Amino acid sequence: MRKRLALSLLAASLSACTVVGPDYQRPKTDAPPQWRIDYEQSAEVANTEWWKQFGDPVLDGLIEQALRNNPDLRIAAARIDQFTGQLSTTRSQFYPQIGYGADASSNRSSKVGVPALPPGGDPYFQLYNAALSASWQLDLFGRVQRQSEAVQAQVYASEQGRRGVVLSLTSAVAASYVTLRGLDQQLEIAKATAKNFAGTKEIFDKRFKGGVVSQVQVQQVESQYQQALAAIPALEQQVAAQENLISTLIGRNPGPIARGKTIDGFATPEVPAALPSSLLERRPDILQAEQLLVAANANVGVAQSLYYPTISLTGVLGLSSAALGDFLGSAAATWGLAAGLAGPLFTFGAIEGQVQSAEAVQREAVATYQQVVLNAFVETNNALVGTAKKREESGAQAKRVAALREFARLAKRKFDNGYADYLEVLFAENELFAAELVAVRTRIDSYTQLIAVYKAMGGGWIDDAARLAPAPLGMAKAEESPQR
Repeated sequence: MRKRLALSLLAASLSACTVVGPDYQRPKTDAPPQWRIDYEQSAEVANTEWWKQFGDPVLDGLIEQALRNNPDLRIAAARIDQFTGQLSTTRSQFYPQIGYGADASSNRSSKVGVPALPPGGDPYFQLYNAALSASWQLDLFGRVQRQSEAVQAQVYASEQGRRGVVLSLTSAVAASYVTLRGLDQQLEIAKATAKNFAGTKEIFDKRFKGGVVSQVQVQQVESQYQQALAAIPALEQQVAAQENLISTLIGRNPGPIARGKTIDGFATPEVPAALPSSLLERRPDILQAEQLLVAANANVGVAQSLYYPTISLTGVLGLSSAALGDFLGSAAATWGLAAGLAGPLFTFGAIEGQVQSAEAVQREAVATYQQVVLNAFVETNNALVGTAKKREESGAQAKRVAALREFARLAKRKFDNGYADYLEVLFAENELFAAELVAVRTRIDSYTQLIAVYKAMGGGWIDDAARLAPAPLGMAKAEESPQR
């Protein structure tokens, strides 16, 4: 009867549990109705493995190497496992903690102690003990539940952090490879220009010896030639630095990087389109900021639960005997049950201070979330506008190169026919050389801005790419809900 009554009281207590603290609600954000630049392509373009649209298998291989070997991804996976371990520890408080113990001792009692040893009594004796113990702290006011909510949100936030690393890493490898191929082309232009100027210099040296041209014209050609030569080592240095950067991203020592298509041979990926509000559902940094806000919100409840008492139940079942032969007999059985109640009375602001601190952290997390959302909208708008404008700029630069190439050809013809000074040829060829380098730089920027659009919009492709990366060991545990 007593057991039934105790179980009934326990069930009633659990059913009357109150979870203190605020329940999470997503803060309101003012999403723009549309982007400043709209595209007709489907939003599903953002969910594809966009780097494959460049049509360069070498780029595909570099990204795969980066996802498998980059140290930052291993760090991110380990961070998830850290929080998953904390979550397992926190959830264990929902259940009784069961343990065991055993000891054997040989003892001597004092003959003159209290109580005094009876006359003729043997002061020497042995004692054998073994017991199972259980303890359980009832979560009547939701302290453990709020702690579990907080740690679970941190697990999800760390997973979004890992997705963010995948997003940044993939974009960085693609942009670095495009830059490398652009530098390769600039280097080719510089070497071809220097070779062309070297031929001109040889002709002018012969003409000077024949008295056809002056020393001034020879020095003009010499300066033009040295200018092209000077550009080569600077570009070679940039190429080496870019190769080292890509080597770091793919997780290997600095060294040469394989080449695929030229920058002119890249296919142009489509520009993805999506509603601004869709960023809230797929950008890792926004999702991470929201999960950190969920954790901060739950920690307010954890702090508020300190105002309420804690109730704990403990039990012991064991054996105790002074003789080893009697140890397993029924007479050696021992047991005990206990219930405890503890709560604050006067804390002189200790709990109030913890609640105030938790609420301040929650307000900070709200502001951080709103700031991350705002930055995401700005970043996406900038990337979309940048893509459109860089395409226009790249087209204009290509036309300028074509015009300067014709200008240089006509100036050279006029000089050969004696209708112009070589200064006109020098000016035209120098302008053409500089314009060709700028045109390649603009093409690099155009692709880089397009990559920035995919990075800004996130997309389902992140999950596909993340499967190639080192996986956290305990993520599946975080998906399980504790059984109450």
